Amino acid sequence: MRPAPIRIDSADDPLIAPFCKIRERDLVGREGAFIAEGTVVLRMLAAAHAKNGAIRAEKILLLENRLEGVADILAAFPPDVPVYVASGPVLDAIAGFHLHRGVLALGRREEPPGIDDLLNGLTEPTLVVVACGISNHDNIGSIFRNAAAFGAGAVLLDDSCCDPLYRKALRVSVGSVLSVPYGRGGTPLALLSALQTRGFSVWGLSPRGATDIRAIAPSSRMALVTGTEGEGLPAAVLDRFGSARIPQRPGLDSLNAATATGVALYEIARLQGQI
Repeated sequence: MRPAPIRIDSADDPLIAPFCKIRERDLVGREGAFIAEGTVVLRMLAAAHAKNGAIRAEKILLLENRLEGVADILAAFPPDVPVYVASGPVLDAIAGFHLHRGVLALGRREEPPGIDDLLNGLTEPTLVVVACGISNHDNIGSIFRNAAAFGAGAVLLDDSCCDPLYRKALRVSVGSVLSVPYGRGGTPLALLSALQTRGFSVWGLSPRGATDIRAIAPSSRMALVTGTEGEGLPAAVLDRFGSARIPQRPGLDSLNAATATGVALYEIARLQGQI
């Protein structure tokens, strides 16, 4: 049986110290810790916690009037994960801003497997998303949401991408960062070479891509590579690997990174028969 929630009456209570000033604290090294915000992400955290030991919840902080509404989600967590409740003014003082969702959780992701182990564990057909130089948290979150929607087996992030466990990225992904396997590190060429060595058909997404996305050949192992808005993918990537474009009406340079990735993932997943 789950213990009764613990009431917090002061923003200075050491029990909830990890939640204090989360906007500022989210930008410093957290050693695998992250803040989950909102009921949807809390539900995804509960599912991830139950699935394996790599992602776990450590504590939960709620606006007092949200307790009843998330009772079913709380029941999915082990009873040793403490739940704290606070009034609106106290919760806002803890977070450092008006937290209208009223649902926070402290989670932790253990050291993920290396990229080689991640790729070796994929089964066919498989689709991998590779993000290069994506520093916008909204785009990272949306890319993970698209990856989950279209059945990507993994997301690989080069060493210049932002951390998908940032609170905003995690929220925008609607918790998909907790369900889609991912690895970080290495240069774009190193990541793509690892994929090519394993027989992946690698396609870089670019408005100037040589091949219409609708004309690429299906393969049981496919990788879609997306770059930053503006500069796009490095020339070294586009010259060495296949490049694909999404046809669109003239007058606009390109779609944003997240939207383009979603459109392309839909097409590739369709080619592979995954949707």
